[in-house]
Amino acid sequence: MTGHGCTNIMRTSMIKIDEIYQSLFVPYCRSFSKNIEVAYHYPFGRTDIDSIQVDRNGIESKTGDYVYIQDQEPVNWNIHQTTIDEMKRRIADISINKKFAMITSELNSIDVARLKNYLGGQHFYYFFHGWASLEWFRGYDKSWLMQDPYKRKITKTFFSPNRIIGGQRDHRVAMLYWFEKLKLMHNHISAPKVCPEENVDIIDIAHRMSKPYPDIVHVLKDSDLPRTFKNEHTQLMTSFTLSNFDECAESMVYHVTETVASGYKQHLTEKIFKPICLRMPFVLTGTAGALKYLQDYGFQTFDSIWDESYDLIEDDYERYKKIAHLLFQLDSLNNKEKEDTFTRCLPIIQHNYQHFYGGTFEGILWNELKGMLKSLNDYFSN
Repeated sequence: MTGHGCTNIMRTSMIKIDEIYQSLFVPYCRSFSKNIEVAYHYPFGRTDIDSIQVDRNGIESKTGDYVYIQDQEPVNWNIHQTTIDEMKRRIADISINKKFAMITSELNSIDVARLKNYLGGQHFYYFFHGWASLEWFRGYDKSWLMQDPYKRKITKTFFSPNRIIGGQRDHRVAMLYWFEKLKLMHNHISAPKVCPEENVDIIDIAHRMSKPYPDIVHVLKDSDLPRTFKNEHTQLMTSFTLSNFDECAESMVYHVTETVASGYKQHLTEKIFKPICLRMPFVLTGTAGALKYLQDYGFQTFDSIWDESYDLIEDDYERYKKIAHLLFQLDSLNNKEKEDTFTRCLPIIQHNYQHFYGGTFEGILWNELKGMLKSLNDYFSN
């Protein structure tokens, strides 16, 4: 990514995300209680019982206050039932005058509401993946990996990475179905035939959606899969880095398929910040209200350029359809119209880039985190 015009940007994330528990949460909890256990998951991305790490600060009994941090992954009862039951067992040892708190990274979540009802205690929120993205993508604003947006030649409508389709990511298969139906597969789209993480065939996933999409199995059986970007097959984990600079530089729009795009919750990850750091417009396949959630952190979206009413549609399958047809409309533009549309997006692109790398987003996150920590302190101190 070009460093031109960014010499005044000096700030980077103040939090090392791989040390956030030991450097921030554990010592902070110790500051207001010496008799508190702090549990979290390590290494990153795991949520099974064996990944639970507990800092007891030498406490021998298990009757003190208890904080459980599940901030890296969205709460999913189908996936996390065993871990949730284990946490229920652990906090059952808390004496009647002690307290339990859980910290997650999702808002307006029916899963978190259910979790609170099941585990009791008080639940707190902060935007973990906002901090993770500041840490993972720092320094790209001072590199020359991505072509300056003012010099790009747009030859494709959109870029859409879909390396993982298993693990409750049916929405990615649904979008691939629409891409085939609408003849959009000439764009920069990656997709496996068999998920490299879950080892599940795309047709097996498609069968689960045969009710809303009666022809989905037939459509995807005829799809030319797998489709892999350059070097994508060698990348075991792409969350921590930006990549595919050539494909992105010639694409008008980055199509983000978030980790969660169904049900009732607000949960965004580093995926939404990739087009922002690459200085690209984006269309987001996420849960209803995901764009509004992003806007609440000071970012701008593209409702002045194209129709973003898909963000208001609560029915998941109708929302996917609306998003696919938006991409179809953009794909129907001729090359001159695509370049003109990209040019109209540039002020929003630059605002988001500066907001991310210039420190204002970090300031919002820091104020939010400080407020959450104070509320945590107040809860255990009263």
